Amino acid sequence: MTSKVTIYSDGACLGNPGPGGYGTVLLAGKHRKELSQGFQRTTNNRMELLGAIVGLEALTRPCAVTLWSDSQYLIHALTKGWLDGWQRRGWRTAAKEPVKNRDLWERLLRAIGGHTVDWRWVRGHTGDVENERCDQLAVAAANGPDRLPDPGFDG
Repeated sequence: MTSKVTIYSDGACLGNPGPGGYGTVLLAGKHRKELSQGFQRTTNNRMELLGAIVGLEALTRPCAVTLWSDSQYLIHALTKGWLDGWQRRGWRTAAKEPVKNRDLWERLLRAIGGHTVDWRWVRGHTGDVENERCDQLAVAAANGPDRLPDPGFDG
């Protein structure tokens, strides 16, 4: 039987680019897991992506996932076919520009793996308890002392 998991994820950046972090909450039955990490210099979009990636990578077997994010960049890429188009065009946008954050998009595709993911958008900062918690985790990580370098950030 496939396990059902709900993931909430968010990213934060103090300046864009600047110090950043992600926050992720995984919920499965009575189980809850919170994940976060800060980075020295990154972008908000990278942190939004990384929050979702880390949540998916934390799963140890194929699951039916409902993933909530307030990032239209993330959700639209997966629900409106942007990601498929970028891959078909050799990681180029419709304007023939290189896709930003390709390293994380490729990592996300690997993280999706054998999971079935229902991508859902939630409006940020409107009182959704788990989205607000992810924001708290992301901001705390961005402000925290243990920020890592973001090896994929080239700015």
